[in-house]
Amino acid sequence: MIQIYPADERYHATHGWLDTHFSFSFAEYFDPTNVNFGPLRVLNDDVIKPLRGFGAHPHQEMEIVSIVLSGQLKHKDSLGNEAITTFGGIQRMSAGTGIVHSEVNPSATEDVNLLQLWFLPERRGLAPSYEKTDFDISQLKNQWLPVVAKNPQSPNVAHIHQDLTIYLSDIEAGNGIIFEQESGRRIFLFVIDGELKVNEEVNLYKRDSARMAQTPQLKIAAETDTRVMLIDLP
Repeated sequence: MIQIYPADERYHATHGWLDTHFSFSFAEYFDPTNVNFGPLRVLNDDVIKPLRGFGAHPHQEMEIVSIVLSGQLKHKDSLGNEAITTFGGIQRMSAGTGIVHSEVNPSATEDVNLLQLWFLPERRGLAPSYEKTDFDISQLKNQWLPVVAKNPQSPNVAHIHQDLTIYLSDIEAGNGIIFEQESGRRIFLFVIDGELKVNEEVNLYKRDSARMAQTPQLKIAAETDTRVMLIDLP
């Protein structure tokens, strides 16, 4: 079964320095029918103004992934980590027993647009940690490139404490790719840009998402040049 969530039906909030869309219940938005999808708890599509951002604040018992789509994101935390990420980089933070961090836009002229994803960890009480990895953007072309995984096979894939894999792909117009899914698992699909057709029946457009269970094979056909994220979930 494929459940479609159109981009314009996401919760939208503006705070001057921040323009954001929530795919799941978060902060002031609560919908008891839309709290999570498996361990995926939060997907926020954030645009942060220059020299602004989220000041130092605490987290616990959550796996947090940041994917920068454009601009720059500066991370700083209570473990002493500090890094700037652009597209082609992934930030993974395990909040575990407790961590304090800030996420700000260091540019004086350019907005930063990022996807902020929170996942429930496989177990509680993990030691907090932070990791920044970089992937080869050219490897996105017409294939699924893993960028986050529980058991990464490459230093270019961030390690997460949950049984999931995040893939990105740039599919050229007129091309298609297939995703084979194991029985009993879930698929979350998010169109970053472009337009695609799923299993020859459902069209998805920029920032639309789809949630699927019991879907052993996913056929993705790009109607235009399309950038897409797929998450394989338990």
